[in-house]
Amino acid sequence: MQNTRLNNLLETIASRLSQWFLNPWRRLSLLIMSFLFGTFLGTAISTTAGQKAELDIVVAAFLVFFTEITSRIFYSRSFLSKRSLLLESLNILKVGFTYSLFIEALKLGS
Repeated sequence: MQNTRLNNLLETIASRLSQWFLNPWRRLSLLIMSFLFGTFLGTAISTTAGQKAELDIVVAAFLVFFTEITSRIFYSRSFLSKRSLLLESLNILKVGFTYSLFIEALKLGS
């Protein structure tokens, strides 16, 4: 890419954010927020998709596709290689989302 002002600004912002998230506590807090957002997302999607009861199969297929693609991306690399923060937060979001769907299923089954 060309070395424009916008490109320089975006590179500077990205490098400062990556330096800021090198702190383990900030990284952990971002991962916890990602997990909590995943639980919220799972609850919100399951309740809105269950309201109409017409798109249940389509939404379920899309959610399975999302979780499988996320797992494929996250686990395709070597176990010992360092993963990026974006991939880790996406995987934790998937875990929170799946956890929320299990909780919703337990609430409906009881």
